[in-house]
Amino acid sequence: MNNSASFFQDSFFDVSRETKLTSQGQVDFPILYFDTSCVLAFFLCDLDKVKAQLVDVPLEPGIVVANKAIVGVALYEYRQTSIGAYNEVGVGIPVVHKGSSRAVLPLLDLFAPIEKRKTGFYVVDLPVTTQAANAAGREMWGLPKFVTDIPFQLNGRQFSCSVLDPDTRQDIMTIDGKMGLGIPSPAMHLKLYSFLQGDTLETAVNLRRGATLRAPGSIKIKLGDSHHPMAERLRALGLDGKSPIALTATNEFQSRLNLGEVRGAR
Repeated sequence: MNNSASFFQDSFFDVSRETKLTSQGQVDFPILYFDTSCVLAFFLCDLDKVKAQLVDVPLEPGIVVANKAIVGVALYEYRQTSIGAYNEVGVGIPVVHKGSSRAVLPLLDLFAPIEKRKTGFYVVDLPVTTQAANAAGREMWGLPKFVTDIPFQLNGRQFSCSVLDPDTRQDIMTIDGKMGLGIPSPAMHLKLYSFLQGDTLETAVNLRRGATLRAPGSIKIKLGDSHHPMAERLRALGLDGKSPIALTATNEFQSRLNLGEVRGAR
């Protein structure tokens, strides 16, 4: 594995950084992700069930097909980052601000430059495996993080990832199976919406390198016996036993997670 010092000589990572104090110590922002595997699974869920996850925020589903809306589950194995190695799973809803118009071509909008994009992601659950990542996410962005074990394996098209209940050790969820055939896909930079101390934050996540867009194959999400709030939200979305409509996967994910910019009051 490359020494992290060599990454800072790369123009993608050679950026101005700001140090902030979290409850777990000092962190330099943006957080840099040098060596990562990532699978992003897209699911179609009932529109009313998705709207129910947004009742407390001024956002609404951004990608709607008839009476369905897209929900994404992003699964990461961060092997080398500027905040240490950790794993993460994010359940996110593509959204637009309430009352604003959706993009004419919302799927293509996800690949547009961040500054021109209408669609962002609102994260409803974001378990991680380290206290440092948990503190940074909660204290800098207001993200719904908690710490637990997240076993992750990506070998070719075979994939398995679970989120364990931090209290009972039961499975909250597992996604596994063999992905179908795929084609190259460009990098999809991320725009995140979150809320911190009454402020609406908009966060840019710059990505480098694309992924492979794959058919779902035998991949399914299965919920365990846990009654953790994340498990209950996944059940409420109707995700148990569902297959994604598509996935992206890569072992060469690299990114910069920037600090959020205030875009108004909540």
